[in-house]
Amino acid sequence: MSAQSRNPTDSMKSTWRTQDRSDWSIFHWFYELLGIHPEHLDKEVPVNDKETPIPYVPDWSMHRWVLCHAVVPIILHQAYVQYTGHNLSVIGAMVLYSLAFKAIAIHELHVLRRLGHRHGFLDGDKHARDGVPDIGVAKVVRSLLSTSTFRPMFTVFLAYRANQGPASINWYWLPLEAGLYGIILDFWFYWYHRMMHDIDGLWKYHRTHHLTKHPNPLLTLYADLEQEFFDIAGVPLATYFSMKAMGMPMGFYEWWIGHMYVVYAELAGHSGLRVHAVPPNLFSWALRLFNAELVIEDHDLHHRKGWKKSHNYGKQTRLWDRIFGTCYERIESVPENVDYVNTSPMPLW
Repeated sequence: MSAQSRNPTDSMKSTWRTQDRSDWSIFHWFYELLGIHPEHLDKEVPVNDKETPIPYVPDWSMHRWVLCHAVVPIILHQAYVQYTGHNLSVIGAMVLYSLAFKAIAIHELHVLRRLGHRHGFLDGDKHARDGVPDIGVAKVVRSLLSTSTFRPMFTVFLAYRANQGPASINWYWLPLEAGLYGIILDFWFYWYHRMMHDIDGLWKYHRTHHLTKHPNPLLTLYADLEQEFFDIAGVPLATYFSMKAMGMPMGFYEWWIGHMYVVYAELAGHSGLRVHAVPPNLFSWALRLFNAELVIEDHDLHHRKGWKKSHNYGKQTRLWDRIFGTCYERIESVPENVDYVNTSPMPLW
C-alpha cells in the first residue's frame, strides 16, 4: 500500500469540481452537462452510526424499476414495426439500444444520488465517498462510453434477427433466462474476479479498480483496459454461450432485459448507499434460503476491507462466495439492524 501513496497515477484525490471551470476539459463538462455527479456539493449527506437502523428496499420496487425502463426501447421498437411494417436494421437496433442503455444508466445515477442525500452512505461516519479522481476524469468517461456502447453492440451482433420484432419475445423462457442470467454471469465473474486477486500477473490489471476504498457508481469501471475488456465483453459473452449450451434460446430481447438487471446491480453495488437492497432476481427467494443473496454492503466491504487478498468476489449474488468460502461478515446490513417497517422503495422516476 505504501507504493500506492508514492505513485501519482494512483492518486484518488478529487478536487476538480471546486476548481475554476475555465480549466475544465470536455471530459469535465461531460459529468456536469449530464448531471451525473454522485453527490451535490451544496447539499448535505446524512451521516449515520453503524448501529442506526438501515432502510430496507423491497424487491418488487427494484423489479419495477428495471422492467419499466427495459421495456421502453422495446415498446418504441414495436411501435416502429407497427407503423412502418418493417423491422429495424442491425444498425438501427444498435443505435436504439445503445442510446437506451445510456439513458437508463444516466437516470439510475440520478436516482442513486437522490437516495444518497436521503439515506447517506455505508461507513459514512468514518469516510466520505470517493469522487472521480482528478487524474482519472477522462478515463472514467471513456469507460462509461465504451460499456454503454459495446455491450448493446455485441448483443445486437450475436442475437438480433431482423426478421424477429419485439412481438417475438419468448414469454415462456423470459422469466427463467432473466433470473438465471445474473446467477450464471456471477459464476464467471466470481472466478475471473478471484483470479485477478489471486494471480500476480492478473492483479496488476485489477489493482487500479481497488484504489477506491469507498466507491461511487461512476467508478464501477474505473480500471485498466485489460479488465475493462473482460467486464464489458468477456464475462457477458461467457454467460450467453453457457446459457445457449444449456438449451436456452437467449433471444435478443430476453438478453437485453437480462443486461438491464445486471447493469442495475453493477451501478447500485458501487453506490455505497446505506440501504439494505438485494439485486433484483426472480430467484432471490431461493438465494435467501442459503444466505447467499448479495446486498450493497457486500461489495462495499470488498473494496473497503480488501486489497490483493480479499473476499466477497460476487457482484450479483453471494452464492459462489458462499459455496467457495469467501464471504465476509457484514457490519451495518446485519438482520437485527435492518428496518423492515419503514421501507424505502426504489423510486421509479
